[in-house]
Parts: sequence; structure tokens; C-alpha cells
Amino acid sequence: MTNLKKNANLVEALGSSLRSGDHGLKAVPGLVKRVLVEDAWRSFVTQRGELVEYERFEEFMVTPPLRGLGASTDLVRTLVKSDPVALDLFDQATQVTNGGDRRSKDFSVYNINTEVGDKPERHSPSGTSREAGLRRLRSARPDLHGEVLAGRLTTHAAMVQAGFRRKSVTVPVDKPENTARALRRNLEPEAVARLARLLAEDS
Repeated sequence: MTNLKKNANLVEALGSSLRSGDHGLKAVPGLVKRVLVEDAWRSFVTQRGELVEYERFEEFMVTPPLRGLGASTDLVRTLVKSDPVALDLFDQATQVTNGGDRRSKDFSVYNINTEVGDKPERHSPSGTSREAGLRRLRSARPDLHGEVLAGRLTTHAAMVQAGFRRKSVTVPVDKPENTARALRRNLEPEAVARLARLLAEDS
């Protein structure tokens, strides 16, 4: 049975944190996780006694208080991006289906179309963003996705391990000896020897 009062308290806490200063904003990731995990946003009663119900999380976010958060998806995404679990839940909540059950395994995971007022706000994570990495891992490598959410791997490390990204390192180029030292630290001896031969061939 839905606890409307409990849901209302969570929604109010999240809304207050979004409207407060730095201290309150630090609580946003944790509150976003609770609001999403407990589905508090779907049904609650406002301080005026109004029953509010939503089917789409995006609509709940952009609707002004007290019936919603009055916040853009970009703002909330920015505030939760440092927390992999909150970001992953947020990404799933803001995905739009091409029909059917938005919670089913068959929904489209690459289309997002949220409406702010009369203007659509489109967001499709791509490139090397954490959100894009989490989405791909969630779809193709749930084992590594779980490792990231548990804090045992970074998103980038999991993407490299899955073969979705190439491993890369930053190499200083101020002095040849510093470059060589950095490469030796990050390459196997055979790779260092091969690199030396390739450099000699090109000289």
C-alpha cells in the first residue's frame, strides 16, 4: 500500500535541498536515490492536501512546487553525476519508451525526450561521459555495471575491461627520459621494445 505521507516527506526534502545552498545540494544524490527507489514521485499529497500522481519522472521534475520539483533535468543530472548509483537510477528514470511498459527489459534505452514547458529537452549520453558508460554497461555488461555501482570499479575502468574503450595514459613530453619513464610504468616490456623498434624505423 502506498504511503502518501512518507512519499510527500521525501519529495519535500528533495525539493527543499534543490532550492537551498551548497549544504542542501550535497544531500540531493541521496534523496534522488530514495525518491526513485521508493517511487515516492509517482504518488503523494502536497502540503495543501492535493493528491498528485505522475507516470513520467520528467514531468514530476519540471512541474513547479508544491506539485513537483520545479527543476530541469540538466540541473538534477549535474547534481547526481558524482554518485554512480544516483546517476544510474536517474538515467533509467528519464528514459522514454517507444510504447509499452517503460520498466520492461525491451524498452528503448537510447531515446530521451523530456518536456520543459512547451520545449522538448533532449539528452542522449554519448562519448566518454559517465552516464553513457553506465548505460552501455547496464545493457551489455551487467556484471561490470554492478561492480561500478558497488564502488569497486570506476566507470572508465569497467568500460576498458569490457573492451568498450581503449586504455590510455597521460605521458609527459617535456623530456624524453620522462616520456620513457611513464611508458615503462604503463607498458609491458615487450610493448616497450616494440615501441622502440617502431620509433627507430620512423626516424
